Amino acid sequence: MTIERVVRGVAGFMVLLSLALAFGYSRVWLFLAAFVGANLLQSAFTNWCPTMALLRKLGMRD
Repeated sequence: MTIERVVRGVAGFMVLLSLALAFGYSRVWLFLAAFVGANLLQSAFTNWCPTMALLRKLGMRD
């Protein structure tokens, strides 16, 4: 599995988690979904995101 696939999987999981938490607890959790979306958007232009840097440090291959 490559870093790009893992990043998309983590982002999708975080969005679904934030939606579940917003539905179950507080709408404040929607800020997490907005943060993930903003990171995905900037990643599309810069080809860098914090999750990619973390995965590379953990030894995941490109």
